[in-house]
Amino acid sequence: MAKKKASEKSRKEDKDLLKNTHIANAGEMIEQRITDTLEINYMPYAMSVILSRAIPEIDGFKPSHRKLLYTMYKMGLLSGGRTKSANIVGQTMRLNPHGDAAIYETMVRLSRGNEALLTPFVDSKGNFGKAYSRDMHYAAARYTEAKLEGICSELFGEIDKDTVDMVDNYDSTMKEPSLLPVTFPSILANVNLGIAVGMASSICSFNLKELCETTIELIKDREHNCIDTMPAPDFVGGGTILCNREEMEEVYRTGRGGIKVRAKYTYDKEFNCIDITEIPPTTTAEAIIDKVIERVKAGSVKEITDIRDETDKNGLKITIDLKRGTDADKLMQKLYRLTPLEDSFSCNFNILVDGYPRVMGVKDILIEWIRFRGRCVFRRVSFELNKAKSRLHLLKGLEKILLDIDKAISIIRNTDEESEVIPNLMIGFGIDEIQAEYVAEIKLRHLNREYILKRLKDIENLEETIKDMTDILSSKARVRKIIIGELNDIIKKYGTDRKSAILYTSEIEDEDTTEEIPDYPVNLFFTKEGYFKKITPLSLRMGGEQKLKETDKIIQSIETTNNNDLLFFTDRNQVYKARVSEFADSKASVLGDYIPAKLEMDEGEQTVYMVLTKQYEGFMLFFFENGKCAKVSLSSYATKTNRKKLIKAYSDKSPLVGMVYMKQEGMVVLETTGGRCLLLDTSAVAAKAMKDTQGVACITLKKNHKLSVVREYVEGEFVKPARYKAKNLPSAGAVISDEDVMKRNNVTFDGFE
Repeated sequence: MAKKKASEKSRKEDKDLLKNTHIANAGEMIEQRITDTLEINYMPYAMSVILSRAIPEIDGFKPSHRKLLYTMYKMGLLSGGRTKSANIVGQTMRLNPHGDAAIYETMVRLSRGNEALLTPFVDSKGNFGKAYSRDMHYAAARYTEAKLEGICSELFGEIDKDTVDMVDNYDSTMKEPSLLPVTFPSILANVNLGIAVGMASSICSFNLKELCETTIELIKDREHNCIDTMPAPDFVGGGTILCNREEMEEVYRTGRGGIKVRAKYTYDKEFNCIDITEIPPTTTAEAIIDKVIERVKAGSVKEITDIRDETDKNGLKITIDLKRGTDADKLMQKLYRLTPLEDSFSCNFNILVDGYPRVMGVKDILIEWIRFRGRCVFRRVSFELNKAKSRLHLLKGLEKILLDIDKAISIIRNTDEESEVIPNLMIGFGIDEIQAEYVAEIKLRHLNREYILKRLKDIENLEETIKDMTDILSSKARVRKIIIGELNDIIKKYGTDRKSAILYTSEIEDEDTTEEIPDYPVNLFFTKEGYFKKITPLSLRMGGEQKLKETDKIIQSIETTNNNDLLFFTDRNQVYKARVSEFADSKASVLGDYIPAKLEMDEGEQTVYMVLTKQYEGFMLFFFENGKCAKVSLSSYATKTNRKKLIKAYSDKSPLVGMVYMKQEGMVVLETTGGRCLLLDTSAVAAKAMKDTQGVACITLKKNHKLSVVREYVEGEFVKPARYKAKNLPSAGAVISDEDVMKRNNVTFDGFE
């Protein structure tokens, strides 16, 4: 009973609590215009992502980068030993209101060990993973250590001199810099990627030495062409940049475009293998290996016996074992086309300038950075000038005291109360309170001649310094000269050679990228149900009877060589292209390759005719039930690209009866369901430009009659061929004579049925 009363009391208390904590409109549906919803709910989120998360600012950093590096600086990690990464992550949480995983991942990317940045800012120890590996994960923060790289002194050397604004952190408990006073254009020194709301940023990295030299030239001459001193980007993973001068200038001008990067490789003659040691920045070793294996399985790459990842402490290494006799250079040209061993870096130089996102070219970005750096130098000089003036003001007061030390000592000695010392000194020497306070704090040991002379000399030096700094603040040329000096110091301290080689497209445009295909005699067999065999003459002589399905038969048999193209026309008005070399040598004792599966045709699609060609000479003749014939040049099916499938290969307005490929003009036999026959000279049919043309009428059909049979004419097939020849088109043809019927019974013709 007591328990029941206690339970009822508890439920009543819960109800009272809910009444007291009621949230207005909670759970209720209210009407709101969609524009108001976007403005009130969505726009603040979008602006937060753009301004505070995804897009870098002119100093080259996103807020997460800046907060982490500033925390490490305040921890004293610019000098001294490393500390545990977990310690850094924990301290950074005072500035960055995100979880430890996100903060640690940011630090990993900034580290030298991860090899994601051309100019890393974090000196790391331990496993920080690799940017070029998808599966090589970094260790937990408790196992790794880090400190700031030496170049970070160029980020924080002036941060305590009022060079940038200091703002409150997220809970207003401490200050943090809104930007870092970088002494070099770090915005272009590293790869920087970000996806915001409705916009994104993708900035490639440039060699630090070339970048500083270009900035110096731009300061000296605003019309300087940046590409002259900085010919192409530079990536931490190296590789070879395929540089087209016009395209590169477009990227430099607009900040948009693509930069092609190839992997670098060496050929080991002893082991007959290719070692790939540098890859494009947009891919990983695992992605490359997966794609190569896929191509090998598909049969488009046949020269490879094995591929494996041999990456170790010495760096990236992908090894490809080759078949005997393979040309390594030609194989790599093929792999560049078929795999991510050649890939494009998409540029979108979108950065925040004064709180607004702007897509700018390289020159515009550097000009904005020069303005930003100029403001930093101006603020630093102003800070130092004020400090020097304050120091001079104190020394001026000291100078008056030092002229009559005995008087100063007498005033202090004869003053009864300590609080009256400062006022008495002010009255006695005509100095202000600040000067009097400074004088009163001087130690007795300093009241000697040496100290006095040094202080007087300091006054002279300070006056010269103040004069010089005042001149700097009034001269833009002096400010520019300071920036140039700082950039030259960066080049001397941190400048390195390029990692990415440059290959101009003009040097490779004549390069033969045509695949070398072994050429040897073969016999091709194509069956009615879509099976294909490629058999060498030797294998054909040694083999027995052709293996076929019970309902199948061979409809085309061709003697040719391995270096030719094949066109497979289907019942869906499509044609599929392949090479003879793409099919493995077969035997008569097997069914062969099933073409619909081999060429990945549409479900239920069947092949009906095969054409062998190399130069795409001759023409195709398509015959339809309505008596029309379409003549299409075979060159219409040739493509400059490696397209495997062409649609609208022939007309679908009337059912197809048959098709014939002819290299030159000749005779074709047409037969109707009414027993009539026409011997057609193909030269009488005009060729059409459109592949899916309906053609022209060739044979006149009676009601309910259709064209039923089409085949190439065989010399001697008819007793009197002139009987069936047409003088004009369309023609009704002639009824097949009894003599030809009797002769036909003893003749077997090959052709399309």
